[in-house]
Amino acid sequence: MGTWELYSTKVIPALNQGLWLSVLIIVPSAVLGVAIGVLAGAGRAAGPVWLRTLLDLYVSAFRGTPLVVQLTMWYYGLPGVSRWLGSILGPLGLPEFSWRFLVLSPYAASVTAFTLCSGAYQSEYIRGAILSIRRGQFLAAESLGFSRAQTFWHITAPVAIRRALHGCGNEIIYLIKYSSLALIVTIRELTGQSKMLASFYFRPLECYLLTALYYLALVSLATFFLGWLERRLRIPGLGPARAEK
Repeated sequence: MGTWELYSTKVIPALNQGLWLSVLIIVPSAVLGVAIGVLAGAGRAAGPVWLRTLLDLYVSAFRGTPLVVQLTMWYYGLPGVSRWLGSILGPLGLPEFSWRFLVLSPYAASVTAFTLCSGAYQSEYIRGAILSIRRGQFLAAESLGFSRAQTFWHITAPVAIRRALHGCGNEIIYLIKYSSLALIVTIRELTGQSKMLASFYFRPLECYLLTALYYLALVSLATFFLGWLERRLRIPGLGPARAEK
């Protein structure tokens, strides 16, 4: 089999399959991570003391431990917890699903780990953006009869999201590259397929170089979309001034 035939019929189709699986991991993790980040960031910035304490513990736990350890715990560690609960709940006559739900599939474990870790980082960007809003805006909303919830959803949140968009977008870029860690929980996404192909065909340089180009294309596409979103949401006079050409 010639070199071109090998790549066109074996390597590239396999990498395309891995790419599709990577996208299926990245997209829900990014969307859910942003949603958790907005809620956690808002709670840490303006919530009651007990809520801020709980959310600070969540952020500290997921920002302070390596993502690879978190991913390993979700996939390899939870079955141990499930067995422990089974030994306790089983003799009580409780149904098996009451503890078996802790056993996650490789895909579920990956999305869960990436979502919670990304949400912890996203919350920092949202929290900082909320705290950067001047108190005068809150006082103006109060003078117009806005409730605290109305002030947040109609005034604080739109401005904070625009200010945090740069940081949140950067975290999504990181998530695209971190998705390669799904390999350690047996998912043959883009990096997993590349490792298998490199071992099978003894062409590590070519396979990993192609994989790097795939990731570069994903990051470039995400960067283009985030830039478009920033331009769409930009309000003249809000944020740093830009030189007009």
